[in-house]
Amino acid sequence: MEHILSSFHSLDSPVFYRPLPLHRRPRWPRMGSSNPHHRNNQNKTKLIVIMGATGTGKSRLSVDLSTHFPHSQIINSDKMQLFNGLDITTNKIPLPERKGVQHFLLGEFDSIDADVAPSQFRSAAGSTIADIASRGNLPLLVGGSNTFIHALLVETFDPQVDVFAESSSVSRALRYDCCFLWVDVAWSVLSEYLCIRVDEMLDSGMLEELAQFYDPTKAGAMVGLRKAIGVPEFDAYFRKYPPWESPENGVVPNKDCDPSRREAYEEALKEIKDNTCRLAKRQIGKILRLREGGWDFTRFDATATFQALMKKKQSSAVAAPELEWREIWEREVVEPSVKIVKRFLEE
Repeated sequence: MEHILSSFHSLDSPVFYRPLPLHRRPRWPRMGSSNPHHRNNQNKTKLIVIMGATGTGKSRLSVDLSTHFPHSQIINSDKMQLFNGLDITTNKIPLPERKGVQHFLLGEFDSIDADVAPSQFRSAAGSTIADIASRGNLPLLVGGSNTFIHALLVETFDPQVDVFAESSSVSRALRYDCCFLWVDVAWSVLSEYLCIRVDEMLDSGMLEELAQFYDPTKAGAMVGLRKAIGVPEFDAYFRKYPPWESPENGVVPNKDCDPSRREAYEEALKEIKDNTCRLAKRQIGKILRLREGGWDFTRFDATATFQALMKKKQSSAVAAPELEWREIWEREVVEPSVKIVKRFLEE
């Protein structure tokens, strides 16, 4: 079944973080072109920034744009997807769907029991952007962690200040020449889709993945990858039904299973859906905060795409709706995005 993939991670953390050593895997650089499109007249690196709430299709758009701009490479800015592991739970874009486009900072951090601070992301992502641009390639920043995006992009970053607090102000001085693309979906449609997506993730093996990840000695430790939505919710379930006591405890219960286990599962499922919707609302609020602070976003309304996509999921006539949602996505999101990026690169 086709999915429009995007970030799926925990609520944003407080302003202060425990330091995390940057244990990143070495990566061989891909040969880039000599096309100098990454500099503008002010000698700032050109950067495409794709933003939006979880579930709105940011990852899909980034790959779609990369097919139009062959020298582009993608940098993840989802704080849970930085970590190695829980690929289904954190909704990392699968390798086949990356279409050969190189992705950076995606599953590269092995220290899963400590947070990544915004200042650490600023350093790691900044170095990655510089490396991509130095080889003549176009960096695309994609993800829903707006705290990290702000930390990376502002000219001067103060880790002691929460710019998303009402008493703070957002700086318009950015250290890159940015083209902001905001993928948005009407809330009534997005909230329904997010709940469907959670069900699909569980059908794809999310519970089995969490059963293997579960560690009773660390249950309740809200740090690092353990903040990912799905981990704390199912920790409560696994405390009652440890996966090592029965293989059935680590798979989605059917309707004929023990009613108590089914009830515990349904409770965790509801919490995941509720927390995912809360996350999306928080992300939208932060995007609006940045826009009010003077960041220049171009908004794309993908509501019709998601309406057609959910129609496909509910319809027995698969072929026609499948074509319909893809055509809408291309027409209303991808094509106008390509035009805007082309103009941006020509400036």
